[in-house]
Amino acid sequence: MFRPLACAAALFLSLPAHAADPLSVETYRGSVDIPANPKTIAVFDIAAIDTLTALGVEVAGAPDTLYVTYLDEVAAKAADLGTLFEPDFEAIHALGPDLIIVGGRSSDQVDPMGELAPAIDMTIWEDVVGQGLARLATYGRIFGLEDKAADLRASFDSQLAATRDAVAGKGKAMIVLTNGPKISAYGKGGRFGWVHDALDLPEAAEDIGDTTHGESISFEYIQNVNPDWLLVIDRLAAVGQPGEDARTTLDNALVHETTAWKQDQVIYLNASDIYISGGGIQSMLRTLADIEAGFKGN
Repeated sequence: MFRPLACAAALFLSLPAHAADPLSVETYRGSVDIPANPKTIAVFDIAAIDTLTALGVEVAGAPDTLYVTYLDEVAAKAADLGTLFEPDFEAIHALGPDLIIVGGRSSDQVDPMGELAPAIDMTIWEDVVGQGLARLATYGRIFGLEDKAADLRASFDSQLAATRDAVAGKGKAMIVLTNGPKISAYGKGGRFGWVHDALDLPEAAEDIGDTTHGESISFEYIQNVNPDWLLVIDRLAAVGQPGEDARTTLDNALVHETTAWKQDQVIYLNASDIYISGGGIQSMLRTLADIEAGFKGN
């Protein structure tokens, strides 16, 4: 029978001496001490895999499905460690990681993972940009890649400035997520609200709540709000499920009455980037670039 605690003890005893040197890092759950110079990394957070890959850190083990195409090579090379919700603890033990990173959808696995190896929760949630950039800096410190992290931060700042310039004075926007025929809207306080905050992009509908899963809306609501721009996220496309796509859902007589539709100002964002790996440095750069291109009419 597999015994996580016993395996954990064996694993820690087998770690090289340098891995025992403590390094204090900031996580979603506060400051945590981890071994310095981790070499074998298991990661159960796609935003973390995004940023680690951008830094050039090899991810030794990961969930079997990462959903975002720009991480396909990582998924192909990494050991299959189960899923975000059902990790394969036997496979994790066999991998023998020096560090396990969880976050977001796998956040509640941090304690069970901690029985196998040092584990940290690097969830990005309340402040996508702030926490995402903080994670970038922390990973740079953990892996001795501070200069690379600084370069990526500079690239982000440059893209953010360019996107802000592109949206400035262009009107008000509304962020909607389609899930087949269902539609939800997200305001500044919602899951994708960082787009409004980071870009100083005015909201077309200021009465939208800040619920995690958005506020269910109707076509009539979109017509009444009459946004200048619609930023659209297709959940089914993000998770690879069949069903009515966003373009079909929004091709509706009431939506046709909006300025956004009449002026061809409907931007279909790469859904996986913002929905699955949101907060990863590559994800944020890609989403900002999509928005800049959309507002420029490219």
